[in-house]
Parts: sequence; structure tokens; C-alpha cells
Amino acid sequence: MHEHLLSRADLSSKDRDRAQHALALDFLKAGLLDRAEAALNKLKGSAFEGEALLALLGIYERSRDWPQAKVIAQRLEAAEQGSFATRLAHYLCEEADIAQRGGDGAQALRLLEEAVQHAPQLSRGWMALSSHKAQGGDRVGAFDALLRLNQHAPQGLPLAASALADLARQTGRQAEAVAVLEASQERAPSIDITEALASLCGEPEATRNRYLKHLEREPSLVITAKWLAGETLSSEVAQVQVQRSLEQASGPLKRYRCAACGFEARQHFWQCPGCQAWDSYPARRVEEL
Repeated sequence: MHEHLLSRADLSSKDRDRAQHALALDFLKAGLLDRAEAALNKLKGSAFEGEALLALLGIYERSRDWPQAKVIAQRLEAAEQGSFATRLAHYLCEEADIAQRGGDGAQALRLLEEAVQHAPQLSRGWMALSSHKAQGGDRVGAFDALLRLNQHAPQGLPLAASALADLARQTGRQAEAVAVLEASQERAPSIDITEALASLCGEPEATRNRYLKHLEREPSLVITAKWLAGETLSSEVAQVQVQRSLEQASGPLKRYRCAACGFEARQHFWQCPGCQAWDSYPARRVEEL
């Protein structure tokens, strides 16, 4: 029907744009992305241009065409359709990952540096930059990148806590890492921060005291299971059974949950695989929500 309307010569420009927009949506619903893209591009300069750009952005994200997604995000921001700095940073990180896997480390570094400039508040950029530097042997630079994450995106530190602790041991900067992690823990107790601090303790008793310190502030089945792993029960058979039961019970609590659709996963996602929303996963485990 919409194609028939567009074939009419007596259709006003306003009605033609409306029919063109409706046709593009028809193609989108049918999953005909190539035809939808072509139809949406014809709406440039029309009253439907903003909606068309948003739809195009969705198409390029679904097809993982990050260069095109960047172009559309920049056009949307130029048209004052909102801030797309965080989206642009995500696209740059995706491109950097592709460049890294293709063996172009210099290009990956350039893209990641551009990403943290676009959106320093996005923890992903700093984490990816740190990982890139660590892989290249620059562990001091990798550690410093995570310190900058703590400065610009402190809410994301739990995601980087384990890497921060590892790099601290490799660079001899344990005291600095402990200070950063303890400050974060004072702001908001976190399972991942506690585990990172425990890993820097060295002595088993000090490690278990870290777990107890967490439990004093926040009850946690996950941390309780870790503390009990170092406790010797009177029965060795009971020890194994109790520990196995606690691990099984606490397993689902270690997952991450999308705040938009509720999709749960063992790993943290920057873009939800369920609803495709960006940054919808808090840097907290299910137990902490």
C-alpha cells in the first residue's frame, strides 16, 4: 500500500515523506534491512529525518557496521537529538577490538585513546586501554589507565578490580592499589572489590579477615562461601558437602542483570544481548542490587 502511495504523482511532499517513513518501517518489521536502509536514507531533510537516523543507527548496530554507526551518531548529535558521546566511545572500542584481532595494535591504541577522550565517564574505554597496554608489555601504563578509570568512572571500578590487583602485583604498586580499592569499598561495598583486596593480602588469615570485614557491613552469601572455604569443619565429608552446597546456592547471585530487560548473564555486557540496550548492566552482581 505504501509503495502504491509513493507511485502516485499527485501526492504532496508532506504525504510522500509520511508514506516513505511508513514504508521504511514496513521493511524494518519484515527484517529487510537493506531495503529499510535505502528507504530511510531518502528521508534526509524531511520532517522524519530524526526518526530515520535513529532507525538507521539501530540497523548499523544490529549489523555491527561501526563506522556507519559512528557517522549516524555524529549526525544525530549535530542535529541536537541528544548526546551520543557514550555511544561513539562504544563504537570506537568495538573498532579497536577488530583492529587488535587483525594485528593492527597501533590503530587499536589510537581508537581507544579517542574513545576515552569522547567519553571519559565510560569505564569500558579505560579498561580496554589498560588491557591493550598490558598486552603490549606496558604494565605501568595499564595500571595508570585503571587509576584514571577510578578518577573519571569510579562506579565501574568493581569491573576492573581484579585487573587492578594483578597489575599492582606486577608493578610493585600494591599499596597504591589497596588505597584505591579501600576508598571505593568505603563508598559502596562490593564483592569484586573485596575479592581484589583479599587477593592482595597474601596471608590466608588476612584474606579471611577481609571477607569478615565485608560481612560486617553487608551480608553476602557469596562472601560467606569464600570465608567458609578456609574454615575447617569437624567432619571432612561435611566440609565438602557444605562448601559445594554454598557454591551452588551463591552461583546465581554472582551474575549480572540488565536493568532494562532483566536478562541475566555470568559475564558483564556493555550491550545487552537480550534487548540491545547500551550500558544497562550495573557494575554490580545480582546479590548487590
